[in-house]
Amino acid sequence: MSLNDTPSGERIHIGFFGRRNAGKSSLVNKVTGQDLAVVSDTLGTTTDPVSKAMELLPLGPVVIIDTPGFDDVGELGIKRISKTRAVLNKVDVAVLVVDLVEGMGKTEEQLIGLFEEKLIPYVIAFNKADLKETVVPSKDNEIYVSSVTGKNINELKELIAKMGSSKAPEVPLISDLIDPGDTVILVIPIDGSAPKGRIILPQQQVLREILDSNAMAYITQPEELLKTIENMTSKPKMVVTDSQVFGKLKKIVPDDIKLTSFSILMARHKGFLRSAVRGVKAIDGLEDGDTVLISEGCTHHRQCEDIGTYKIPKWLGEYTGKNIKIETTSGLSFAEDLSKYKMIIHCGACMLNDREMTFRTKCAEDTGIPMTNYGIAIAYMNGILRRSLEVLPDILSELD
Repeated sequence: MSLNDTPSGERIHIGFFGRRNAGKSSLVNKVTGQDLAVVSDTLGTTTDPVSKAMELLPLGPVVIIDTPGFDDVGELGIKRISKTRAVLNKVDVAVLVVDLVEGMGKTEEQLIGLFEEKLIPYVIAFNKADLKETVVPSKDNEIYVSSVTGKNINELKELIAKMGSSKAPEVPLISDLIDPGDTVILVIPIDGSAPKGRIILPQQQVLREILDSNAMAYITQPEELLKTIENMTSKPKMVVTDSQVFGKLKKIVPDDIKLTSFSILMARHKGFLRSAVRGVKAIDGLEDGDTVLISEGCTHHRQCEDIGTYKIPKWLGEYTGKNIKIETTSGLSFAEDLSKYKMIIHCGACMLNDREMTFRTKCAEDTGIPMTNYGIAIAYMNGILRRSLEVLPDILSELD
């Protein structure tokens, strides 16, 4: 990903749903102006969700997702439908593609029910308008289109954009916590688990928000932090660090300088910080034989001493003194049955959009399983969670 690209987790996700051969893939290609999806008269040509990050005017940066037919059959069909259901957990706008010749049926009614249950704004696009005479749509979210002639494709884009604009404004990472002229120190360890030649996404995003706020950023490694602070002519507004070095930094950063982490700021940005703070206390209740799920939203190549598969399990064992079982998930996979877990520790979710994180948080809450995130868990085990939340005083009440 280029430094100039909008991250996938920050883009509006638009999913195209419908029956097999309703023309979903053809319509996706017409809307995007690209041969994104394979088109064929054969039923079930789209076997897996296909995603494409792109710019879609007048909406801006989006992710377009073409899904398999929701009326698929057989053992493979059931699996394809399951994947389509999973897509529903992350789309901000749904486009229901209906074969105008065949009309609405049970499949379409089922999908509309799912859209409404999950509070997803949706458009009903009656495709193949070149084959049948049309009338004025009866509802504001309906439109007649043709993926063959291009009829009303621009109007469909505008309708999608209208639905997408209803999305609630996202909470910033750091810009609302600083003022122009403030100085922020970013502590970025460069060790065996750091990606070669680059810094990770949350660090990029925080740095950009600091610059956009006309504030100043000092970037350093843990070993140079004390010298950095001593050489500054005025006290920094705060120090933001990679969570895994909380243990070192709590001894270095003076008590009168606020200290937090990229992971904690990301949890607030994604909308699950408050519940994550409540969930972290479950660490103290872990017993021998309990199973903890550690879940990551990306599928990066795991280095030695990876934070999710090595460091956090190690720290959990040291903190609790218990023999704890660890299971992991990554990417878009998330355990369907959460009941066997004592708690869930999630990554910062920089690669997941807020709707996906809302879904995961709700799954945990509905099952009664406490869920927290990397930065909060690490701060808690280092005894500095309260301090790390001082930059966010409205969240501190969750600790009482």
